Amino acid sequence: MNEIMRNKKILQKGRTALLIIDIQSRIAGVMQEPKMVEANTIKLIKGAKTLGLPIYFTEQYPQGLGETIDSIKEELKGSSAILKDSFSCYGAGDLFNDLKEKGLDQIIVTGIETHVCVQQTVLDLLANGFQVNLMADAVSSRKKIDYETALARMRANGAEISTSESALFELLNVCGTQDFKDILKIVK
Repeated sequence: MNEIMRNKKILQKGRTALLIIDIQSRIAGVMQEPKMVEANTIKLIKGAKTLGLPIYFTEQYPQGLGETIDSIKEELKGSSAILKDSFSCYGAGDLFNDLKEKGLDQIIVTGIETHVCVQQTVLDLLANGFQVNLMADAVSSRKKIDYETALARMRANGAEISTSESALFELLNVCGTQDFKDILKIVK
């Protein structure tokens, strides 16, 4: 008799981390749909905290681009940004090694800009054996064509394109738990 299996790409709590890329004060407001990106990133942060997932966030050249926007920084209080000069988070200190050492091979990605820092990070994560789950409703660029082209390129290279709510329910796996009730309050 054949064993019934779940798809290996479904997010699992013990393997998943949230990575928030460069949602910084001097550039966030000029992105397409900035409020949607902010709101969905906050939902993901709250969901990650509820489910006990590690959360990482980066800042690119904060002297020029500002720090992480206040609402997200407030949700992340007690955590420090990983500073980077490279566009890709590949150059963000020991981030990739830390993820590997902790057995975190499924990475939920949010941030800006989709076609620059997010795309380069996603491609580097994929090259290093990570499963990337890119949140289409929590990434953005200034121009729609850049956003759409980057999503298509990342998908073509193996990234899973999803949405914030979908990711949170994948991580829950079942209903009827306290985590489920807490996540329902977050997504409504």
